[in-house]
Amino acid sequence: MTDEIRLQLIGQPNAEDADKHKELRSTSASRWRTKEFYFYYACVAVVVPYMIYVTYGLGPNSPYYNRYAYYLSEGWIAGRKVDNSDLQYATFRNNLPKLILLAVAFLFLSHAFRMVAQKRPTDRFYFLAMVSVLITLGLHGASIIKILIIVSCSYGIAFIAQGSRWNPICTWIFNLAILFGNEYYNGYRFATLGSTFAWLDQYQGYHARWHVLFNFVMLRLISFNVDYYWQCRKGREAYTVARSDESITDKERITIPCRASDYNYVYFISYVFYTPLYLCGPIITFNDFVSQVRQPSSKIQRSYVVIYALRWMAVVLVMEVTLHYLYVVAISKAGAWEGYTPMQLSMIGYFNLVIIWMKLLIPWRFFRLWALLDGIWPEENMVRCVSNNYSAQRFWKSWHRSFNRWMIRYIFIPLGGSKYITYNMWIVFTFVALWHDLELKLLAWGWLICLFLLPEIIASKLYNYDKYGEQPSYRFVCGLGATFNILLMMIANLVGFCIGLDGMKAMLSEIMGNLQGFYFLLCAIAALFVGVQIMFEIRESEKRRGDPKWTM
Repeated sequence: MTDEIRLQLIGQPNAEDADKHKELRSTSASRWRTKEFYFYYACVAVVVPYMIYVTYGLGPNSPYYNRYAYYLSEGWIAGRKVDNSDLQYATFRNNLPKLILLAVAFLFLSHAFRMVAQKRPTDRFYFLAMVSVLITLGLHGASIIKILIIVSCSYGIAFIAQGSRWNPICTWIFNLAILFGNEYYNGYRFATLGSTFAWLDQYQGYHARWHVLFNFVMLRLISFNVDYYWQCRKGREAYTVARSDESITDKERITIPCRASDYNYVYFISYVFYTPLYLCGPIITFNDFVSQVRQPSSKIQRSYVVIYALRWMAVVLVMEVTLHYLYVVAISKAGAWEGYTPMQLSMIGYFNLVIIWMKLLIPWRFFRLWALLDGIWPEENMVRCVSNNYSAQRFWKSWHRSFNRWMIRYIFIPLGGSKYITYNMWIVFTFVALWHDLELKLLAWGWLICLFLLPEIIASKLYNYDKYGEQPSYRFVCGLGATFNILLMMIANLVGFCIGLDGMKAMLSEIMGNLQGFYFLLCAIAALFVGVQIMFEIRESEKRRGDPKWTM
């Protein structure tokens, strides 16, 4: 395992790693103004517009338009139909005005309370607990009873087991059982307890399927219990670097336990139901949450939040234009792959992945923006554009990053970390797949990721920069490997989050089933190779200016 990959796994280097990090930042001269890269720019200038043109041509003028037209809805841009057929994003898109109103009301109350109780900052936990539970009641109606029973049982495990090893063991068993139980019993019904309680099933709130959102609650339950377990085994006072809330670093907010008295039921409830991050994250640990409620992060600056809000609005607009002009989601839902050329099929797959990236980026950034405005700094989930990834390992550091860091802290490191990566990654990605949904295609996705990670891990050990970095061919050999990585990642993600195993088989058979498809594949590999070389140079530029993002 190279030092670069090790830094990817552990996140930002600490003070002890400063010398090593400085050494790793050594880089080559800029290639942006070389003849090689001018050729790459010309390729991009031709290929990218052509990709969009081909996909746009699958719209109303296509002979196959009627196969999927029934998935389209009335739009608002230039008289075009809009592809609002993705249920997950459609739910967010249709409810965005209501979410904005809820956020404004919540932030008004939160800031008003902080002004009144500014001399007693810990009172804010009681405010957050009360308001967040009331909002959850409005969301899920009588199902709040089920949720409170489940989270209280999880809290009871921590309260009873404390620093015993039974704490993490029982926590994991209980929460995994709940994960499966929620799915199997479809959120449970009060009627199963008898006719006396059946009337409660009529009050399901604004979002009846509470168990779909409970996956994020589960992560917070595990975070609280395990953080408390670690606090019981090594309290805050045992850390020589323990400081006041005003001077603690962002990394120490996570690694250093809170005060023993902070692990109480009110703080627990305020964390588990914290409204800005309740619906879909980003994920923040209990230690970090409590520390930030006491003392907000210094990284929250007004200029940063304003620019972040403007960037979010820009992405929403890009998404709207995409859904009005590129109907790839509707095509994939119709599952009609026959008749399209290999190029068209590939663009359907590629732009599906781009839309998946945006449909996750937009809600995550909305809720993160909400939390930032409330004085809480969660991790940015999408650090890089989906089209700016060439390494399978780095991809999972920059896609749903807060979840990645949660897994590193609560699964990967306890299982032995990078020392046993070829073994524990199977456990990690099996959990990730099952956590997303109990579906065969997601389990296949998780195992495909592990399978596709192995060549990169092996290659990074056998053919690394320390041994071969000075050779002129090193960058080009790595480019071919990265191109192969991208193709594998696209296959895995299309299987897991878009068209499933059957759809992937149909698409690959159409692309690979003739000589035209083979020629297209060669052209696609050449185009991806050009993109990879640009990605390499982007990372080199980040290293030159000392941007820690280069490790992601």
